[in-house]
Amino acid sequence: MTTLDELRKLKEKALDDLKTREGKASAKITVGMGTCGIAAGAREVTTAFMEEIQKRNLKDIIVAQSGCMGFCEQEPLVEVEKDGQKIIYKKVTVEGAKKIVAEHVINGNVVGDMVFASEEK
Repeated sequence: MTTLDELRKLKEKALDDLKTREGKASAKITVGMGTCGIAAGAREVTTAFMEEIQKRNLKDIIVAQSGCMGFCEQEPLVEVEKDGQKIIYKKVTVEGAKKIVAEHVINGNVVGDMVFASEEK
């Protein structure tokens, strides 16, 4: 980094990243980041969610992390809260994260072949 303009751009990007982790939202994505989840690829999945949300310029989606969700053999586990419903997806990959954003978060269609559990609020 050599200019003030580059520093401003870095600050703007950091602030945008923070917005996807807090505040009011139309959907909240929580990735299980216990050691079992991390070993199964949860960091890469979290990065894929963040990148897909930024690529699509979605401003009202929160991406959060939790500890172990208790079903280590199904990791990475991802919970999506949207429209009063919670869906937990199992064995989420980078491609699966992109599909969840496109199908569930944007279009409201649950990705049935990846569902581990669901709950109505």
